[in-house]
Amino acid sequence: MRSAIMTLSFTKMHGLGNDFVVIDGRQNDPALDTATIRHLCDRRFGIGCDQLVLLTMPTLSGADVHVRFFNPDGSEAGACGNASRCVAKFVGDAPTLQTAVGLLPTTEDGDLFTVDMGKPRLDWQDVPLSRACDTLHLSLHDAAACSMGNPHATLFGDASRAEELGPELERDPLFPERANIGFAQILSPTHMRLRVWERGAGLTLACGSGACAAVVNAVRRGLTERTCTVTMDGGDLRITWREDGHVLMTGPAVTVFHGTTA
Repeated sequence: MRSAIMTLSFTKMHGLGNDFVVIDGRQNDPALDTATIRHLCDRRFGIGCDQLVLLTMPTLSGADVHVRFFNPDGSEAGACGNASRCVAKFVGDAPTLQTAVGLLPTTEDGDLFTVDMGKPRLDWQDVPLSRACDTLHLSLHDAAACSMGNPHATLFGDASRAEELGPELERDPLFPERANIGFAQILSPTHMRLRVWERGAGLTLACGSGACAAVVNAVRRGLTERTCTVTMDGGDLRITWREDGHVLMTGPAVTVFHGTTA
C-alpha cells in the first residue's frame, strides 16, 4: 500500500463474483480521496475489487446507513445492486440504504437478500442521453436504455459481444456520463443470459443494476415476463419489475474475509 494511505479496516465481499471492498466509516469517516480509492481497488498494488463501498451515518429519516459506491477509476456510481445486497448482509436486520438515488429497502430470506431498487427512469433526459431519442430503440445497435440510478443500455442478441463492443459503447458520445452496457440473450420469457461491461470497471462477473435494467428493457420490448431469472457469468439473480414500477432484485451476498491495510 502507499505510505500515504491511513490504516483502514475493511471487509471483502462479493455478490455472484462481483467483488467489493466495504469500509465501515459510521464511527469515523475516512474521507477517502480519488487516489486512495484507485489504489485500494487495484488488484496488484492494493486490495482489489470491482467497487469500493463506503458506509457512513445516514442523514435521511428512515435510513439505517448511508452508502456510496466508487468505481476502480475513482468515479462515483449512483447505484450498485450487488453491492447493496452485500451491505444488507454486512449491516444486518434488513436495513434501509440511503444512496445517491434515494432510499433502498432490503429484506432477507435465508442466504438470499432482496433490494428494492426503486423505479427505472425511462426518459432520455433521465438516463441521461446527450440528445432526444426513443430510449426503447437507440441508434447504437438498436439498444434500449434506462437508468437504475446509473445509466444503462441493453443490447439484445449475442451476449458474447461484451468484450468487443463494451469499451467503445461505454464512452459513446450519446452517453454524457458514460454508461453500463449490457449484452442480453433471451432464453425464454422467464430467463435471460446477460453480460455487462460496467462503466469504470470493465467486464464483471455480475451486475445487479444491469440485470434490473436488462429485465426492464426486455419487458418494455415484450421479450420477457415481469419476473425473470438473469444468468450471468457469476450466477443467477431473480428480477421482478412490479406493476407499481418498483424493481426488486434477489440474490446471494458473501463475506470473503476481513482485513486491515498496512
